[in-house]
Amino acid sequence: MQYLDTGWFGVAFVALLVFFLLFNIIRADRGGKQLYIRRIPGLNAIDDAIGRATEMGRPVFMVPGIGDLNAISVQAINVFAHVSKLASQFGTPIRICIANAAVYTVAQEVIRDVYQKQGMIDRYDVDSVRFVSDRQFAFAAGVSGLLIREKAAATFLLGEFFAESLIFAETANSLGAIQVAGSTQTSQTPFFVAACDYVLLGDEFYAASAYLTRQPILVGSLVGQDWCKILVAGFVLVGALANSAERTQVATVTRAGYLDTISPEQIASEAEALGVTESIYRARVASAQVEVPVKEERASNPKLNKKARNETSFFRLFSPMISKESLTIVRPQKPTVEPEGEGE
Repeated sequence: MQYLDTGWFGVAFVALLVFFLLFNIIRADRGGKQLYIRRIPGLNAIDDAIGRATEMGRPVFMVPGIGDLNAISVQAINVFAHVSKLASQFGTPIRICIANAAVYTVAQEVIRDVYQKQGMIDRYDVDSVRFVSDRQFAFAAGVSGLLIREKAAATFLLGEFFAESLIFAETANSLGAIQVAGSTQTSQTPFFVAACDYVLLGDEFYAASAYLTRQPILVGSLVGQDWCKILVAGFVLVGALANSAERTQVATVTRAGYLDTISPEQIASEAEALGVTESIYRARVASAQVEVPVKEERASNPKLNKKARNETSFFRLFSPMISKESLTIVRPQKPTVEPEGEGE
């Protein structure tokens, strides 16, 4: 019954969002005109950071935060794989400091594959991916010590960071390293903005893989998500305007029909209370010069309750009506069988 009323709208809306994603993935996969992704300054600075580290002969440090193995950590490792690919071409040493055992295992295999695909497996150092500590401030102290001892020329801080974010940023800043940072924790972003050269803000963190690799599936899904956001924002705007217009109409209809819902004696008493004649009182009510009890009358009078706030078309669109009939299950009755031997 819900889908026969207005419940179909939610299904159609989700289907439209899925269509946007699949359509843009197909567009990107078939080639043709390249889908546009706006410039992300923090990711454009990767080449400059690696070039500076190569000229100075210092390592590039990368930290994927202290979170578990999840989508955020995998996204950070994907960016670090691109950085490692560029660093391997110039023989620049890299250091990836990790605080989670599962992330450490994945990062070690990913970085090894990067060097192997580049045909430079001999340049791969098993100590380039390091497990420091699974304790927050022990990890912060260990990474800060490595930064100072090895004099990092570039640092990439991407992932889930908490109170240790400013420790990393200030330590690298004191060394004069180029810093590219980004965190899914919005409470830590201001610290990165204050101490780092480039910061990935908001969805830029999740768009990093598509921006760097330009893979059709990643680029298409990214553009499709933007289309979905525009659609949702449009529905919110149109819905707000429609709901406002609906409620304004409710008040107008209520005021116009107020005199039809009260008795002539009540009209005469209200006119007498104002010290005017009934005709003048009616004219003032119609022209909204007299305040009438709209809310009270709407709640108590069935004539004015035809368009209550919880029965507007906008409300019904997102909240399907569930009737008692739809919740009632009618089971067919079993036929009765007469016992044998009875009858005529």
